[in-house]
Amino acid sequence: MKILGIDTTTKILCLGLYVDGKLYEYNLGVGRALSELLVPTIQRVVSALGLKIADIDYFACGLGPGSFTGMRIGVATVKGLSIVRNKPVIGVSSLDILAKNVDLTGRLIVTALDARRNLIYCSAYKYEKGLLKRRSEYLLLSLEEFLKKFNAASPIVLGDAIALYGDKISAAIKGATLLDKDYWPLKAHNLMELACLKIKFKQFTSAQNIKPIYLYPRECQIKIK
Repeated sequence: MKILGIDTTTKILCLGLYVDGKLYEYNLGVGRALSELLVPTIQRVVSALGLKIADIDYFACGLGPGSFTGMRIGVATVKGLSIVRNKPVIGVSSLDILAKNVDLTGRLIVTALDARRNLIYCSAYKYEKGLLKRRSEYLLLSLEEFLKKFNAASPIVLGDAIALYGDKISAAIKGATLLDKDYWPLKAHNLMELACLKIKFKQFTSAQNIKPIYLYPRECQIKIK
């Protein structure tokens, strides 16, 4: 089984390949050059392993929430690759990928990504029988809402929103552990592990049905006059 996975929802391009039991990953800071670098990078990494895109059995994609432009580029690219070859697609939330940066623990894990406009993309997780399980919806919260929701949880918090709100989170949430910036980037191996798990439970779909996770619905709708 061969899986190609990408996440383009942050400034880091996460690209992973699962090839018959072996996992390869490539994480690259691309910034605004994503649209120019994505397809050539995919081609280069696939070729370096002696493969062709036609050899891929499944395509996995980070769905956000995150950069609106990044989400569109990533989903559109995966749709194009999978439609041409009629291959299944696995969608994975970028918050799920981030949460996997925390190893097995009995504590609540809270992801916190900067959503701009003084808002935070977040979700809560906990390990159950060794598997990471989501314990909340994917949320878009103000700092005040975030502090209120997780105030009694003594959580482990990670994500780049800590750079903006870390002091206030520490002051307001008793017992919170804020992980440093080494834990903030999304990692391709986490994406691939989650993709493999979804394939195991047959949680995949067609390219036509895959959609980004937008938490700014009014901003993303196309209005027809």
